[in-house]
Amino acid sequence: MNLVFRNALCTEKLKNSDLNNRNVYIALIIFGILFLVSVLLSGCYSLQGASIPPDVETYSVGFFENKATTVNPKLSQTVTEKLKDKMNNTSLNFVRENGDFNFNGTITDYTINPVTVQENANATQNRLTITINVKFECSKHTNLNFEQSFSSFQDFDATKNFSALENNLVADITDQLIQEIFNKAAVNW
Repeated sequence: MNLVFRNALCTEKLKNSDLNNRNVYIALIIFGILFLVSVLLSGCYSLQGASIPPDVETYSVGFFENKATTVNPKLSQTVTEKLKDKMNNTSLNFVRENGDFNFNGTITDYTINPVTVQENANATQNRLTITINVKFECSKHTNLNFEQSFSSFQDFDATKNFSALENNLVADITDQLIQEIFNKAAVNW
């Protein structure tokens, strides 16, 4: 009887051992797949997602003059500083003029237009649109040069006081614009 009990115990231990081995193999396979995916993705993109040529070392950002019909007095400074901040998150070093990456431009549009109108001709939604013309030059890779207008907008409730909303709207729109400019210059999207 003791022999039968020992045999049953050994059989149970083997079953548990097989389960544990199977779990270890599954865990190793999952870990291996995750490791391969992370290695492949890290080879495609740098930490910032930029594909800046390795010989490009500096950047400069000229002041973005506001030539829009309606002028927000803080907008030129906001755009200029946000672009500097965005580029500062790369490996490039800031120089005042003639960087390997050189950004210049003008703010060409700052408009508020109705988007949704009720039957009584009152707007329920308005849209703030900002357009920036950007001239980008890369002295070491002239094939990357471009001059392009970038435009973005935010809709807002027309019954609200625009002055109370303006700073947040401008912040959101300029964030979008700076990301688009960065993508065009440094990510080539």
